[in-house]
Amino acid sequence: MSVPILLIVLGAVLMLIGLAGVVLPALPGIPLLYAGILLVAWGDGFAHLGATSLIVLGVLTVMALLADLVASLLGAKRVGASKLALVGAALGTVVGLFFGLFGILLGPFVGAFVGEYWNGRQTGDAARVGLGTWLGMVVGAVVKIAIAFLMLGIFALAFMF
Repeated sequence: MSVPILLIVLGAVLMLIGLAGVVLPALPGIPLLYAGILLVAWGDGFAHLGATSLIVLGVLTVMALLADLVASLLGAKRVGASKLALVGAALGTVVGLFFGLFGILLGPFVGAFVGEYWNGRQTGDAARVGLGTWLGMVVGAVVKIAIAFLMLGIFALAFMF
């Protein structure tokens, strides 16, 4: 197998893993997606994706990462989450992976709730913090998914023309 074909195949595999990582919190989806696009472009000799396209895609990668982080933090901050709630949300996300889609959706809320409750908040306040933290994470995930599909659209358009 020639090096360009190997780069394209490896890039395509990274893009698929990156797409999975956009919705699975354990994988760095957007960076893997960008790395895959970069490998495909390299394997293609940068004939379809040049410096400008790759810079735009790199900026979108950074924007997606920042949007995910900022949305989560703003959601938590807006409801007065403690550091324990944020740690709980992160742990709940990881534990939720083992329980399928239901766990992925519910894990961050439960983790934030438990963290805030453990921090001494009453049940109602802890639930409000859990919900706010979870909503921030959901908004971040939606933005990240939208940017991932925008990146794929730019990639596809580059190879169409």
